[in-house]
Amino acid sequence: MSDATLVITRSVSVSLSEIEWTAIRAQGAGGQHVNTTSSAVQLRFDIPASSLPDAVKQRLLDRPDRRLSQDGVLIIKAQTERSQERNRQHALERLRLILEAATRVPRVRKATRPSANARRKRVDEKTRRGRTKRLRSSTDD
Repeated sequence: MSDATLVITRSVSVSLSEIEWTAIRAQGAGGQHVNTTSSAVQLRFDIPASSLPDAVKQRLLDRPDRRLSQDGVLIIKAQTERSQERNRQHALERLRLILEAATRVPRVRKATRPSANARRKRVDEKTRRGRTKRLRSSTDD
């Protein structure tokens, strides 16, 4: 299983040996089954020690994500399924989606200005609203 890879994009993939798995007890309802089996899984992915490109690592570490620990380990817990294997697949798919999102380079926003016509329309609308509000007020004559 150490030579298996998780394909993120055409050019980016992660070896499954970089992922650490822990079987844990699931939380919530489920009766005796949930109390006796460790069907939930916890996936731990060490971002700084991974084989990802440096730019992708940096985008992952810069994300405001509560699943990211102080030392750069991404922790994903999967417990929705009754089977440990299905929970593993679910956690892997969630990891793949997070990594795929980090491979996309964000577009740089170009600063623009509103056109003269847009500015004129805005001021005209403010004037019209002010006139409407002024007509609502009572007169003290």
